[in-house]
Amino acid sequence: MLRRTNPIDIVEFIEELPAEEALIVFRLLKKEDSREVFAELDSEDKEKLQAGLNDTEFKELLDDLNFDDMIDTLEEMPAAVVDNILKASDDQTRELVNEYLQFPEDSAASLMTTEFVEVSPETTVGETLAYIEEVGKDKVTVYTCYVTSPTKELLGYVSLRMIVTSDLDVKIKELMYEDVITVQTTEDQEDVAHKFQKYGFTALPVVDLTNKLVGIITVDDIMWIIEQEATEDFQLLAGTSPEEEDYSKMSPWDLAKNRIPWLMFLMISGAFTSTILKRYEDVIQTVIALNMFIPMLTGSGGNAGSQASTLVIRAMATHDIEPSDWAKVVLKEISVGLICGAILALAAFLKCYFFDKVAINVAFVVALTILSIVVIAKAIGSLLPIIAEKFGADPAIMASPLITTIVDSLGLIVYFNIAQMILPGLGV
Repeated sequence: MLRRTNPIDIVEFIEELPAEEALIVFRLLKKEDSREVFAELDSEDKEKLQAGLNDTEFKELLDDLNFDDMIDTLEEMPAAVVDNILKASDDQTRELVNEYLQFPEDSAASLMTTEFVEVSPETTVGETLAYIEEVGKDKVTVYTCYVTSPTKELLGYVSLRMIVTSDLDVKIKELMYEDVITVQTTEDQEDVAHKFQKYGFTALPVVDLTNKLVGIITVDDIMWIIEQEATEDFQLLAGTSPEEEDYSKMSPWDLAKNRIPWLMFLMISGAFTSTILKRYEDVIQTVIALNMFIPMLTGSGGNAGSQASTLVIRAMATHDIEPSDWAKVVLKEISVGLICGAILALAAFLKCYFFDKVAINVAFVVALTILSIVVIAKAIGSLLPIIAEKFGADPAIMASPLITTIVDSLGLIVYFNIAQMILPGLGV
């Protein structure tokens, strides 16, 4: 049954098994399936299997993995296990592994593999096909071949389709594309993901500062990064610290640890609301009706700000807008705020006057406040993520809870100042 099952489905099956049974199933797999299954397992299940394998078996398994999968596995394993593996490796492998493990965790180099097809521009199509046939089974991809100089400088690339449809005596330099889209070893993973999305490639070459080809990144690895970055943004938008583990595998205590700092910060920030209410205590006592509309006003402002911040954060993540577009973005959101605010203000005025039976001037104060708060909230909600990006922080930090807290305080100040200006006997 296992031999007729897709390796990805086998992964899901093994993850549900106890350690002893998972090891039995793993040993029953074909060699090529065991390699793919192990690469797809998460760190916890890899450790579960590794504990049942001796050092020789585990080293043989690592040797069969694609180089990038082997690096990922070593990064997840306990230090003692990694040391034993490296001691048993040859000098060249040990040197290469140590070099890769030193790259920053979020860099392009941490994703790349060295298993790609590399050819000379002077090679003929016939020679290239023979070479691909010889080494192709050990490469991550053969669909794109990279053309390099004797000093490893990247000169161009040629597709397998172009190779197999050309005459055998044609040289690669006559077929290759010289306009190569590359990524730097130190480039951030999120920027790499954007290049994949923009150009639609299945692989991208990684070069160093001297344009020497050091590896490639394949689309399957970058899909995981896209998912990881999207998850991190969602977590920040929800007002919690990014979580490394899957939700289902985290204990209540681990989840609480990531949420407490944000909740504490927001609670302390929210204390400004009570300070503002105390500052305008005389206004509230003079016109009691003002108090009953505070939840509606702060809620409207928070919702308006959250809408703007969420859309701007997403637009920045997809590179639809850049920090340099801040003025255009803020003006657009102010325009949106004026339209939305005017409609909400009219609805609020009618509700206050006809249903709540308050004085017409109180209803007008509420309506004008709604308009003002929505415009202010839209401007703040659009500007704060851009400021965060400008200073190198994740724009998602300026998430809904934080925007709501800021807008709540500003909304109360606007509300009571408008009341002091319009209602008789409340002027300062």
